[in-house]
Formats: sequence, structure tokens, C-alpha cells
Amino acid sequence: MPIPSILSRERIKILAWVAGIVLLFSAYTWGLSTNPPGFYVDESALAYNAYLLAHTGAGEFGPRFPLYFQMFTNGFTQYVSPTQVYLLALIFRFLPPSILLARIFAAFWVFAACLLLGLLARRISGQTRIGVVVTATALLTPWFFDIRGVLLEPHFVPFALSLFLIALYNAHAKENWNWRTAGLLAGTLALLTYCYTSGRILGALLALGLILFATKRQRLVGVIQTWLLYGLTLVPILLFNRQHPQALVRRLYEISYIRPGVPFREIASEFVRRYLEDQSLYALLMTGDYHPRHHVQGSGGALLYATFILAMIGLLLVFTRGWRDPWWRFIAYGLAASIVPGALTNEPFHQLRLMAYPVFLLVLTVPALQWLVAPKATMPSEQERSRGTIGGQFQARIGGISRPVRLCVLFLLLGATGLQGARFQAAFRRSGPKRQYEFDVPYKAVYDTAVAQPIRPIYLQDGKWGPAYMHAMWYSTIEGRSKSEFVHLPDRGRPPRGSVVISSAENCQNCEVLKRSGVYFVYRVK
Repeated sequence: MPIPSILSRERIKILAWVAGIVLLFSAYTWGLSTNPPGFYVDESALAYNAYLLAHTGAGEFGPRFPLYFQMFTNGFTQYVSPTQVYLLALIFRFLPPSILLARIFAAFWVFAACLLLGLLARRISGQTRIGVVVTATALLTPWFFDIRGVLLEPHFVPFALSLFLIALYNAHAKENWNWRTAGLLAGTLALLTYCYTSGRILGALLALGLILFATKRQRLVGVIQTWLLYGLTLVPILLFNRQHPQALVRRLYEISYIRPGVPFREIASEFVRRYLEDQSLYALLMTGDYHPRHHVQGSGGALLYATFILAMIGLLLVFTRGWRDPWWRFIAYGLAASIVPGALTNEPFHQLRLMAYPVFLLVLTVPALQWLVAPKATMPSEQERSRGTIGGQFQARIGGISRPVRLCVLFLLLGATGLQGARFQAAFRRSGPKRQYEFDVPYKAVYDTAVAQPIRPIYLQDGKWGPAYMHAMWYSTIEGRSKSEFVHLPDRGRPPRGSVVISSAENCQNCEVLKRSGVYFVYRVK
């Protein structure tokens, strides 16, 4: 065949793949303009800081190009990780800011993580069909779909973790790890570490777990090289913490039982209880996270039944036939480690803090799928063993289960995945837009009332219901208004007589309320 014809076919094939992915992403993001509704205050803060970074080189507070970004004041101060802020800043540098653009940005990283998981499954199994099944399952997983489009730090965790697992699987296929291999592993671990608070914990635990690959001296050297490079990436965190004491642990003290002065025995006991609680099958398969912002209530569990069954089959395969393989030992270890960030906090089954958990569960479906589609009970080839293929090994040793039976089980599980995925989608699209309070929808009404008044500046007052001033800064940015039109009042600050105030307090004194919407209201000082 002439070379030009081959090249043309390759181009057509590439274009078809690109078009298919674009169409799939369009379907995945369908409805983002209204579901989730509104914009939560943490989303406004992240988006606003990204816009400021794009156009001034600095966030709302602090120096230019900071490592961590301060959000809020008046007792609500937090620090947000840099990864999403810098990436979104690149978008806002060239495109006008909007809520829809920010939601599409968040959805892209979840979507990309699903594709990467499918790619990893394809690499592990050597079968495209298994890669397609894992990709489709990930796209239908409620845990991922709940967070897709919500501009909060955890949406990036599955992508960063999937990148690390691909780099690790590629390293596993090599006899010796050179500095380039170590650099890729350390770099992807650093990406995970700098994308979310739980990423700092998970990154360190996964780095420690690399010792499972030190099966010989050359590998041990490679693991040590990875540790050294990863340690260097942590230096900026240490320097930041030195300059801002307690800044990165303050949030942990707020949401955790780990506090100065609490006895270690009490902390250890609570950790064990919380670790077991976060493995609740009822929450995992029936209810999901109790926060409506994290999971649409009444839509079922965070994970599909069939996915859980496949993951448990895969875990059984790992323990019975794949335990000698460092890769599968690490996946089992990673599954256990992924629960730790959630177990360190007070809230049970917090989906955002457990975002690494479904990634490892989906990877564990691969050996189950390999076993279910295995052609016959034959011993695996050397190539399959080198790829970490254990489905064939399991089938070869247990015997007795014919291929038609296994295929029947597979089709039933895939059918259940489709049916439950469709049920979740129906509930998500029916009830998702109703989450008005959880996504601060009422604030926009009082903001519109305030900016319709001729009086400037408009004063922003924080109260019981949080640092709502950030919404005004973000909405004014979208509308192209000058920041000078707004003044954020300090804690217990008093607006002057005759001024217009948007407040998240419970009430006001000596004032004329112009409009109330949810927990927010706008008033004129008498």
C-alpha cells in the first residue's frame, strides 16, 4: 500500500478518535450551566484568585505568584493549594471569566482522569475492550460525576493519582529505575501533593509504599532516588510553613480530632473507629456522602454495585494469585492508604476527602475483567506475567468455571452498570438543580438588588453565614465592575450612615432591609 494512503488512514483514525472524545466530553458536561446551580463560596474564592493571578500575578492577599493562596478573612481564613489556581489562571488569561467556564474546567480534569484510568487498564490487561469498559465505568461512577463541574480542589485528585499510577506501572515494567524514571514518579507524586490537603497525606503514604517495588538492589536504589527527588519537591512546603506557622495545619485542627493536647491513645482509638466507618458499605453503595453539595441525595450510593463486585473479585484475585507481583501489592496498599485522609477527620464518608478511594477500586476491576473474558483455563504467557496479568492465572488454577458462565456474569454486571448509571443520571438531573442553598444561589438576588442602587461603594459584611463578600468580588469580576465599587468591612466594622450593605449576618440594627434571599440580605443604613 502506498505510504500516502497509510498516512491518510492514520490521520482519519486520529481525527475520528478526537471527534469521539470531544462528543463524549460534550455529553459528559451537558447540563453544567444549571446543574449544579449557583456558585458555592469556596468556588468563588478559587475562581476569583485565579482571575487575579492571571491579570496581576498575585492572589487576593500576599505576594506575587504565591505557593498557597489565602482565602477569606475575619476568622474564616483558609489556604488553597496552588495547582488548580494556576491552571485556571491560564484559562482566564485568554478567556473571559464565567461560572460555566470554571465548571467546564473542573469537569475536564475528572473526564481526563476517567480516560487515563481506561488507558491504564488497557496497559495492564493488553486488551482495548477492558480499557473501554473501565473508562465507561469511571464516567458512570456517581462519585466522579458528583464532583465533575464543582470547582473545588478535590476534583483534581483522580487525575493526579491516575498520572502517578501510569508512571508507576511503566516503571514496574523496567528492570532498573534510572533518574528519569525516578523523576517521573516524584513529579506525579508532587502534583498529587500540591493539589489538595489530603494530597499531602496521600502523596507521602504512596511514596512510602514504593518500598514494595524494592525487590532487588537495583530497584531499591531507584526507590531511594525517587524519595530524594520527591523530598526536594516538599522543600517549598516546609519553607512556606516556616514563614506562615500553623497556616497549613489550621484547617486540620478545625475538621479533625487531632489537636494539640489530645492524648495519642485517644487519637489512635478515634482513627481506628473512623477508618472502619469510612469503609461503610451502606454509605458506599446506598446513600453516598450526606452533604448535598458532594452527592445528590436520593440518587443512590457513591459507587455502582457492579463496580464494587468487580473490585472485590479483583481484590480476591490479588490476594490469592497476584500477591507476588509488586504492582498488585501496591494497588492493595494504595486502596488501604486512600482511606487515611478521610479517617483523620470528623465527618463520616466525606467523598471529597476520599477521592483517591474510587481510583484504586476501579483499578482493581481490571484483574476481574481479565478473568471474566479469559478464553480458556490455560497458563498465562511470559508476556502476560510481565504485564501483571493475573486473571489468566486465577482461571488456570481454579478451573471448573466455564467461559460461557463467566461471560454471562460479565454481561449481567455490565447491564447492571448501565441500568444503575442511568438511574443515577435521572436522579442527578432531576434533583441536582434543587440544591439552591448548598450552592449559595440566593446570594445573587441580593447582589443584583445592591448593584441596582445608585449608592457607591457597596459595603460587604460577613456574619454567621460565612465570608459571603467573596461572591460579590467574583460576580463583579464576571460583570467587569471595578473593585472600587465594593468595600469589604473588617470584623465588627460599621458601615457609614446612608450606605448600602450586603450581609451574611443574622440581622442588622438601625437599617432598612431592601431584600432578603435565603440567609443573605441587603439593607440601607439609616
